Amino acid sequence: MVGAPASSPFGEKPYSACRLCPRRCGADRDGGKTGFCGMTAAPRAARSALHFWEEPPISGESGSGAIFFSGCTLRCVFCQNHEISTGGFGVEVTPERIAGMMLDLQGQGANNINLVTALHFAPTVRESVLLAREKGLALPIVCNTGGYELEDTVRAMADVVDVWLPDFKYADPALAGSLSCARDYPEVAASALAEMISAVEAAGGRLVDDDGLMRRGVIVRHLMLPGHLDDTLRVLERVWGIAGNSCDLSLMNQYTPSEECRRAGGDLARAITEDEYEIALCHADDLGFERIWWQEGGTVSESFVPAFDLTGVV
Repeated sequence: MVGAPASSPFGEKPYSACRLCPRRCGADRDGGKTGFCGMTAAPRAARSALHFWEEPPISGESGSGAIFFSGCTLRCVFCQNHEISTGGFGVEVTPERIAGMMLDLQGQGANNINLVTALHFAPTVRESVLLAREKGLALPIVCNTGGYELEDTVRAMADVVDVWLPDFKYADPALAGSLSCARDYPEVAASALAEMISAVEAAGGRLVDDDGLMRRGVIVRHLMLPGHLDDTLRVLERVWGIAGNSCDLSLMNQYTPSEECRRAGGDLARAITEDEYEIALCHADDLGFERIWWQEGGTVSESFVPAFDLTGVV
């Protein structure tokens, strides 16, 4: 049985009737049942390696030490990581092994430890960070999330997470429902973001070192979807209203249609246009965002998805 330390803010048996994510599915993941996330209580990982495609304050020149976990609490029709998000690829890893991966990445010169889609394993991941710190881990911890998280889970992880890297995908519940099977996404993401901002401010606020690497802070990502510029503009307004310049904003034009989206046709079968991207960037600037990370043209033809081949895991 995979549990959590006695001092864990998640309680003694956080997976036995799981309520870790907004789905609150109640699955007995300790007993081997899978939750909405597709996972039992045993964490699964698909890759642990230096990653160079994050924002400059995260990747820098040396790379971010990214650990990709299997499973997901969303069902995005355009997902590029479907092999691990819903396909189940990955191998089981113990808290000790996760801690070892973190230390290995530190030894490779990583700027930070980047936990990618990890919070459906939050109690175990928290335990792993604490174990790694006991063994000499000195890097910031980045929590890379789809933004669909419970306030309580964010709060419980605040003592081990230094940098929050959430998505804010939608402002429209109907769009969130049709594209990610989560009509409550806008409200849930807003509450989670507010909690992340509060946690960082309580720890002393945004902190960047002399090399421009973020040691503490929040970077909110928004992946623009073709044909949904109006929703993007509403997302930017929502994020500004919650966080203002307490966060960095990463506005991404890298949307690449999956084979399924290409077959289905419609707006999601194409890439973002230059005009759509320029309008969004101008709106973010007009709102008052002081730190905006943007992508140059042509990103749709580049691969931001690493090979999920168990590198660094086994």
